[in-house]
Amino acid sequence: MYSRLHFTQTGSGTMMSSKCRYFLAAAVAALFGVPGIAGAEVLVQCPEDIDGDGNLSNNADIPNVQCKHLTAGDGYIRMADGRELYIFSFSNASNLDADQVLSEGVFRANSAAPTIVTKEGEELYLTVTNVGTFNRPDLFDPHTVHYHGFPNASAIFDGLPESAVSINQQASITYYYNNIEPGTYMFHCHVEATEHMQMGMLGNLYVKPAQDGQSLGGYTQFVYNDEDGSTGYDVEYAIQLQAMDGDFHDASRDTQPLPFAEMIDEYPTLNGRGYPDTTLPPGVYPPQAADSSCQPGNATCPSSQPISSLITANQGDRVLLRLSNLGVVKHYTITVLGIPMQVVGHGARMLRGAGQGVGENVFRDTNVVTLGGGESADVMLDTSQVAPGTYFLYATNLNSLSNNNEDFGGYMTEIVIN
Repeated sequence: MYSRLHFTQTGSGTMMSSKCRYFLAAAVAALFGVPGIAGAEVLVQCPEDIDGDGNLSNNADIPNVQCKHLTAGDGYIRMADGRELYIFSFSNASNLDADQVLSEGVFRANSAAPTIVTKEGEELYLTVTNVGTFNRPDLFDPHTVHYHGFPNASAIFDGLPESAVSINQQASITYYYNNIEPGTYMFHCHVEATEHMQMGMLGNLYVKPAQDGQSLGGYTQFVYNDEDGSTGYDVEYAIQLQAMDGDFHDASRDTQPLPFAEMIDEYPTLNGRGYPDTTLPPGVYPPQAADSSCQPGNATCPSSQPISSLITANQGDRVLLRLSNLGVVKHYTITVLGIPMQVVGHGARMLRGAGQGVGENVFRDTNVVTLGGGESADVMLDTSQVAPGTYFLYATNLNSLSNNNEDFGGYMTEIVIN
């Protein structure tokens, strides 16, 4: 646990001035002996980083090796009703030199966190740098990455603070994963998990199978190594359910006691956006929060809500939805009206019985999928008999179809069949 110092904010109440924040951070650092930025150093460990600058955007191409660099810190997002929420989360620092990360990678948290896509047999080196909470210099929260559901994690790389290493401010760690099983996973911070996950430290993660690239059953992309093409698809979308309590986020921003017992998720989001922002196409972002240091279009400082949830396909396509839920309060039920749904995997496991050779598929035809916290499902949409048009994916929990007090929001997005 950590101590929370209480300071009185003036002005708008949402942020201190940069000068005030700097001197407060310096005073707290002096009081507690925390090293200043000048003494910090970011270490990126990656076999592909031949020149050693920590910038992974122009690295060497080593087969079956992928390197990524994330920062862990704070920032702001804007909900679909216009309310700004203070968040903790991750952002992509793979395009920054190591000596730029502590200056350029600060105060740019994303909701949802950057998506991680890897493949079976690939070694993933994931460097995470804790850049601190720019808007809360009194906090010294460590962070971790927990690869939820990973089947063979070494304890030190599992992200549980009780058995692994937590990353202190201005420090880095490189996690190593040997991805041996395909499926839909997710990742999140596991330090004070209820708080940090509520604040937004979570993202999509999935592993593609070794079978990808083969031609089976008319497909070349698959969810699992099915050997018969039964999990083949044409287009895929990763959609993560999370929800936020605005009062909880405000309390964290304003240095107030956190109301864990009163937590009510008022802002259900898909990939960090509530409807209608969920329907903005890729490359089009919700309005940036006024308190954010990032603006869309800046290559080194992207939008704080960069991931679209709009689903588009051509008539006849088989559409894979990689659904996951990292909400910390409720179970949620998702439906799609007018398009047949089939669940082919759950919890990063293909739904197939045991048997000699290829067992029998036990896929489930349905019109609803219910997910608790930490669950994932691989869901196929069959558009072969579907007329072109716009359809809706949404939660059957009607109180989740709102942006706080604004109706027709929350857990809903569009499926456009061309």
